[in-house]
Amino acid sequence: MRLPFSVEQFFAIIRQYNEAVWPAQVLVLLMGLAAIALLLWKRSWSSVAIAGILALLWTWMGVAYHLAFFTSINPLAYVFGAMSLVGAAVFVWLGMLRRELDFVPRRDGRGLMGMVLVVFALLIYPVWSSIAGHAYPNLPTFGLPCPTTIFTIGMLAMAVGSKVRIALVVPILWSFVGGQAAFLLDVPPDSGLLVAGLIALGLALRSGRSPSRAPQV
Repeated sequence: MRLPFSVEQFFAIIRQYNEAVWPAQVLVLLMGLAAIALLLWKRSWSSVAIAGILALLWTWMGVAYHLAFFTSINPLAYVFGAMSLVGAAVFVWLGMLRRELDFVPRRDGRGLMGMVLVVFALLIYPVWSSIAGHAYPNLPTFGLPCPTTIFTIGMLAMAVGSKVRIALVVPILWSFVGGQAAFLLDVPPDSGLLVAGLIALGLALRSGRSPSRAPQV
């Protein structure tokens, strides 16, 4: 597959984004940590708040990265931005307005997979990227598509409800689009995005057959 931009152009955009939005990356990371805290120390309003955080993350990804920066080197970024905003709208509709996404701490294999993906997105991804030669400001920070998609799939792995598979659609699509960066753009940690996409696909298929509730801590 031939990309409409070079590897150098791609990382130049990442650098421009990081330098332009600083210190927003810190706030975005705190949002991710807040979502984990809301999951582990669950309250009656936790699931709505987590869905709100995921909606904000996908809105940020679509507007602050795809539309504001990535469009300068890739016309398809307009499509990616629209896709991200659709993903955000799904979390608003299903998670906040209809309250059909219930995020619960799970003790089963699905919960373990979810926590592994969350830790990968927040910790392993940036460390691996830096070791691979893409240290900050060339680092795809949390809030950018790949780590954020992995994080989202991890959180949805710990959600219950018949609508989980609907919420997984956009992350699955992006995982197989963005996962190509592992090979085409020399971003080895993005191979985790392909793994997350396969996990999400399995979750989506299983959610159609599974009970709507799961064991809680």
